[in-house]
Amino acid sequence: MSERRPNGHWEMHVLPRAAEIVQNYDTGVTLRQLFYRLVSDGTLRNTQAEYNQLSNRTAEARREGWFPELVDRNRRIVQPYSYSSPEEALEELRDDFRRDRTEGQPYSLYLAVEKAGLVEQLRVWFGDELGIPILPLGGYSSETFEREVNAHLHRYGRPAVLLYAGDLDPSGEDIERNFLERTNFDTSEKIALTRLQAIEHDLPPMPGKREDTRSGGFIEKYGELFQIEVDALPPDVLRGLFAKAIEPYWDDAVYEAVLEREELEREQLA
Repeated sequence: MSERRPNGHWEMHVLPRAAEIVQNYDTGVTLRQLFYRLVSDGTLRNTQAEYNQLSNRTAEARREGWFPELVDRNRRIVQPYSYSSPEEALEELRDDFRRDRTEGQPYSLYLAVEKAGLVEQLRVWFGDELGIPILPLGGYSSETFEREVNAHLHRYGRPAVLLYAGDLDPSGEDIERNFLERTNFDTSEKIALTRLQAIEHDLPPMPGKREDTRSGGFIEKYGELFQIEVDALPPDVLRGLFAKAIEPYWDDAVYEAVLEREELEREQLA
């Protein structure tokens, strides 16, 4: 039986710490990401009961109006986009116009993540600015998604590079291998999570899943079975790891030329 939390523990300790973590992100944060950050710093235990408590208490705090918003990637309002006038449509087209910002680059870069919850961060850091495609694998990818990725690679016709971030556990390591076997990337790098990174950032391991069929190879490699979520990495660390990995494959001069052309064409639309 787990140790009972003292009275007021959530109000005085957990929720203020949770709010501090969310406010330190420069992007949206999912409940799952927040939970693993709290587990990694020892604020919460890695149990379903604590996750449910976090969900319920942060929802209540948001209804009270003092807790920052979280991202829900699984639900959205579905409605066709509309305009109030042709002028509004033209103005929005001008504001939204952009070229393919990877145009002319020597490599086709793709940022892949095991967890769909990390897509928001990568989109804000690298997708919106640089135009680099982001691949949310969501665990083992589907045949449909793999065929879509291969068609995308073929369209660009450049050497294709995959930069991957996943959990440090049997499945997290095997997902990259499985995806690469079914797609036509020329090279790949695992950006995170590694054992050295987990030690460097003091990320505590949780018990691994012995029913995972890949656990034997993982134990042989690391000497024990455990799991550490990539979500537990501080956002500035994850951003730095991807930025450093992108640098050798990215031509800044080509990128700046695309931005200049984009601005000229936006002026023509105006």
